[in-house]
Amino acid sequence: MIMPLKDGERLDDLHRNGYKIIQHPKGFCFGMDAVLLAAFAKVHKNENHMDFCCGNGVVPILLAARYAGASFYGMEIQEQPAEMAKRSVALNGLCDKISIIHGDIKEAADIFGHGSFDVITVNPPYMPPGSGFENESTEMAIARHELKCNLDDVALAASKALRYGGRLYMVHRPGRLADIICALRDHGLEPKILRFAQPRAGGAPNMLLIMAIRGGKPHLNMEPPLIIYDSKGVYTQEVRELYYE
Repeated sequence: MIMPLKDGERLDDLHRNGYKIIQHPKGFCFGMDAVLLAAFAKVHKNENHMDFCCGNGVVPILLAARYAGASFYGMEIQEQPAEMAKRSVALNGLCDKISIIHGDIKEAADIFGHGSFDVITVNPPYMPPGSGFENESTEMAIARHELKCNLDDVALAASKALRYGGRLYMVHRPGRLADIICALRDHGLEPKILRFAQPRAGGAPNMLLIMAIRGGKPHLNMEPPLIIYDSKGVYTQEVRELYYE
């Protein structure tokens, strides 16, 4: 039975396959970074996918709409977003494709087994504790700050849960690039593709997308930057296709 919306929740259109997602305005709603991550990642036929820090489940839902993977999972440490994600999966009739787990990503390999996944995606907390404004809402603070997991935790958990040759896709902030690469390499994940996203052409990037391979050989490919807005302040054609293709 599909649970109805709870007080204060809203139903947003994902513009793909008729899928919708349940969100709460006072909780952590998905943004551009999640859309870019889902578009950057690839899940081939018969591959098993896991989304760490899945929040309300938007990334596995978008990936399940695009790819015929064998299975899609989401793992979220906070109970309320995980429960909301489960209801969104049920609402879209995707219970046979997507499973949402309420749990800690640091235990993923223990729960599913080492090397269980071909692909892992993650939109982790961006800010170290004590940096920037820390929201009074516990849910928002955990989503934005490294209170429950940091980059090293993410890299270690991914290295355990990925098969040898498996791929990790991450979206993050350019200011943490050095930390990201160090954490990945410390745990046997070799960065292979890097792409920056910037609001406008000629401006500084405010997001990065990186793909690493467990056990990969050193060689990093830089892709052209993704430009979000054109000179008129509207989404570029590439971004419109990410949202509405």
